Amino acid sequence: MLSMPTKGPGGRGPMEEFARLFGSLLTFVYHCFDRIVILGHLPLLTRPENIVHFFRDLHGAPAITKELLRERTTEYQQWVEAFARNHNIPIEWAEKGVRKEDYVRPHLRQMERRDRYGVYFIIKSMEVGTNFRVTIPKYPTADPDYRIVSRQRSRYTHYYFYIRDQVLGPIALCVGSFLPFSITYYLNGHHFIEQQLRSAGVQFRKDDNAFLWAANAPALQAAADALSAKLIRTRLDYWTLIVGPKFSKRDRQSINLSRYYSLQQVEYCRNLIFRRNFPIHKLFERSCDLGLLRLSADRISQVFGWRLHKRLPGKLSSVLERTEHGHHVLRAYAKNAVMRMYEKFSTFLRLEALSNNLKDFGLNKGLDNLDKVRRMLGAVTDRFAQFEAQALDVHVDFPLFQRLALPIPRGAAKIPGIKLHDTRILRLMEVLLHAGTKVLGWRTIDIHQAILTSFGLTPETYTLTQLRYDLRKMKGHGLLERNGRRYAYRLTHKGTRTALLFVLFHRPVCGPLANSLFQRCPTQTAPPLSKIEAAYRKADRSLDDIIRLLAA
Repeated sequence: MLSMPTKGPGGRGPMEEFARLFGSLLTFVYHCFDRIVILGHLPLLTRPENIVHFFRDLHGAPAITKELLRERTTEYQQWVEAFARNHNIPIEWAEKGVRKEDYVRPHLRQMERRDRYGVYFIIKSMEVGTNFRVTIPKYPTADPDYRIVSRQRSRYTHYYFYIRDQVLGPIALCVGSFLPFSITYYLNGHHFIEQQLRSAGVQFRKDDNAFLWAANAPALQAAADALSAKLIRTRLDYWTLIVGPKFSKRDRQSINLSRYYSLQQVEYCRNLIFRRNFPIHKLFERSCDLGLLRLSADRISQVFGWRLHKRLPGKLSSVLERTEHGHHVLRAYAKNAVMRMYEKFSTFLRLEALSNNLKDFGLNKGLDNLDKVRRMLGAVTDRFAQFEAQALDVHVDFPLFQRLALPIPRGAAKIPGIKLHDTRILRLMEVLLHAGTKVLGWRTIDIHQAILTSFGLTPETYTLTQLRYDLRKMKGHGLLERNGRRYAYRLTHKGTRTALLFVLFHRPVCGPLANSLFQRCPTQTAPPLSKIEAAYRKADRSLDDIIRLLAA
């Protein structure tokens, strides 16, 4: 795990704050690179003078013409077509409005079922990229073969190679078909972790772009930290040699054609995995409400570790957006960086730092600085996690009464729901709460007799059949359990708390408060005769304050 320089209240780090707030509801936490976009270019073919040296000095071309540059492009395009044809790889043009990753996903699933690795799809796309333009001088020169070579940006064919790698997992290479043949690599840290866990034999459950469960959480974190610059460079060099533009042995011996890899976009995330039945969506809603109010410019600058001044480029703002996937995202913008938070599958909460320009953090964008980028963005997510830990330390709505009121299917039948106004269930809960009198559980006849005695009922008014029906409902909702194999019942941990809420809602607590709200409120000037009455009056004032705030 990375060191956590920021501390929360009481000297605790942000992750310790989350563990303190949610306890056993938080299954595990892990952090990793999510998405990495790397640009690979040939340094000795990126400037016009390099192109002149390459063609005139190495290949002896008398004049650099458009046809000479076009010949290199045609050779590579023909090679790609032959490569796809020889290896039975589909090659198609990109469709407008269709995400490329979604379109090729069925072919990736087919590769995974066959346990095969390599290129499984090629997509052609017309995109803007860097190339070179050759023009004839306006005025005559001493050299009749003199041409002006300049860099420009124009639209031309790019090839997207979708690859399943043995180490990095599914990756994508976007290769420009014009000189200088720049290549953009798209990696995903979760795919790399998946490959590492499979090779180590660690069981896990992964959905989309997150791990929802792992048999060994430390092993998952160790796999995330194993993604290094050396490993990435080795695999990218291999696939660049396989599908990249081809150069002769003479070219490689004459000039250095090794590629320089630079980090163009980096996403680093911290994932908080909750149990599936935990109301993480309610927590996220409350956190967004507080975040939009409290994420001011100075707080955003503190999260990113920058000093706030008038000449800070860009703007500092927070916004709540709804993505095309259907979930909301809280974003905090600063310079060329973005801090995002969102929940998904009602299971995990993700804090994600994205940087489009590492110079904002004073870092070089070379691939060798990957560890520094990990530490820097990890510290940013730490500070944002500390802010969110304080924002999430609030009460949220848990629909207990609504969920208990819904019926539960049991085979072909349904167990009815438990309504808040069900008098029979309330009597049963109140009797079962006296667990001290029946340590080994309540037999049905004992429960029936206790209800008749406590509430002055007769056997004809409340029969044993009605009691068994009520017991079946409570057992179906997980509020009641049998004592071993005996027909003796006692409340579960959930049942004790639920029964306490039901009873308190109707009688000792909410009953007097409801009367003071709708019928008669005690005189506030008169001194209360007991501590209980003083607490009720304090609750009355708090309810009045809440009503005024809601009205505002």
